[in-house]
Amino acid sequence: MRWTLKPKPQSDKVDTLQEALQVDPVLATLLVQRGIEDYEDAKKFFRPSLDDLHDPFLMKDMDKAVARIEKAIANNENILVYGDYDVDGTTSVALMSSYLKTKGALVYTYIPNRYDEGYGISYKGINFALENDFSLIIALDCGIKAIEKIAYAKNLGIDFVICDHHRPGGNIPDAAAVLDPKQDDCEYPYKELCGCGVGFKLIQALALKEGKTAEDLMDYLDLVATAVGADIVPIDGENRVLAYFGLMVINTNPRPGIKAILDQVEKTELTITDVVFIVAPRINAAGRMKHGNYAVTLLTEEEPEMAVNYAAEINEYNLDRRETDKRITEEALQQIEDQKEQERLTTVVYHENWHKGVIGIVASRLIETYYRPTLVFTKSGNKLAASARSVRGFDIYNALENCKEHIEQFGGHKYAAGLTLEEENYEAFKQAFEDEVSKTIDKNLLTPEIKIDAEIDLNNITPKFYRILKQFAPYGPSNMTPVFMSENLVDTGYGKCVGADKTHLRLTATQTNSPDRFVCIGFSMGDKIDLISEGKPFRAVYAIDENEWKGHISLQLKLRDIKA
Repeated sequence: MRWTLKPKPQSDKVDTLQEALQVDPVLATLLVQRGIEDYEDAKKFFRPSLDDLHDPFLMKDMDKAVARIEKAIANNENILVYGDYDVDGTTSVALMSSYLKTKGALVYTYIPNRYDEGYGISYKGINFALENDFSLIIALDCGIKAIEKIAYAKNLGIDFVICDHHRPGGNIPDAAAVLDPKQDDCEYPYKELCGCGVGFKLIQALALKEGKTAEDLMDYLDLVATAVGADIVPIDGENRVLAYFGLMVINTNPRPGIKAILDQVEKTELTITDVVFIVAPRINAAGRMKHGNYAVTLLTEEEPEMAVNYAAEINEYNLDRRETDKRITEEALQQIEDQKEQERLTTVVYHENWHKGVIGIVASRLIETYYRPTLVFTKSGNKLAASARSVRGFDIYNALENCKEHIEQFGGHKYAAGLTLEEENYEAFKQAFEDEVSKTIDKNLLTPEIKIDAEIDLNNITPKFYRILKQFAPYGPSNMTPVFMSENLVDTGYGKCVGADKTHLRLTATQTNSPDRFVCIGFSMGDKIDLISEGKPFRAVYAIDENEWKGHISLQLKLRDIKA
């Protein structure tokens, strides 16, 4: 691991903020690192308010989208709410369809089949709309690049309202309205909404026309927070407000579908990390292993008993998904070894029988072993389909853009993308991708990096310090969990390997000339026990959290890495 200590911000800014807030200088430093430099910024950070949400009509085409939907409701048109099969897509569809139904709209939902339709708008979906007399399709989390398909729909007399957050291409679809803050000519102040976030701005605009406020839409924010967490978008600005209040809903009054998921794991107070690792995988499992419709059905169910049944079914899909991705990861690692590709700067693997629903997870797992830009391919119809994942700091979308002569279609973000290509182009693409990455990547990015917010002593860690630190949550990109480094630590003699397979490290650390002692837990760090044995001094990188044992709560250090 590379340890990188973040540069210290300007001391005058830290001093000014510390004086204004009367907090520990370390906490003031963390805030300035996050762009919070005065009392008002800090107030918005620590006390998010729905009043801080932007006017939805600042988004390009919002007035057109609202007018088209209002016309559809007034004329009793059939509206098809269409979204992708992942968490962002299915939560978006659940949000939009359930809101429109409260307005008396004639609404039906549509999630494309991952296997015979693929990602985004499909001709099959448009033909379904034609055959069933839908004159308006609201597309969520997709559509910004579907130029030909939306033109096809328009020729059939079907309008589209697009709510997307992906990067547009050179042309914008000829739709009734296109909501995407990443459009060059969209002046919406916040660019990093997820698809469900853009959908929320649309229902906020519809509600505003009726004199209602964001507070009247609180019940929908559990869906938005789930999508914000799952889609790994920055948790700053508007996303922070949406995640903060969405978590509040999840922890106090979640919809029956989310409550049924939480009841399975007997978890009480959820963080955004819990949403990512508990709620999101189960919602995702429906689209991965069966069909995304199951997720929408769960998320829109109003009867608790039915929601429990649907959640149990989806949990089975999730267990199946776990077994499948574990098996495929083992096969992919073996393939890399057999083909002696450990020295490449990229990982590109393919097997025609790998499950298309889990190749994205497998790509992430392979990065844990070989830390480099990764693509996992499988057969999809008569084409090859891949999920791409990147390492921190490297834009895999741009790399694919520069290999597009070998690709049929692709889309996605800086760190995650999907693509399809003809089977005969696989080897040429594989080499072109390796060449492109070799040419453009900073080799340092191929070693995992831990970014350290500040170096502190153990005596900095007090209950008051942690009480304020907790209020930095919810965490995510642009506001990651604060990570600290301490030097000259020694184990008090209780260090040992723990866990069923003894792969985790547990010790009690103290610092030279300090009476403070903290229990430290390092998951998957059992192999580092020699570094701390026999009183050897070491340094550690860690986050601070709470440990509850028999009703007693104490602060502990969650180790990220240790070095001699």
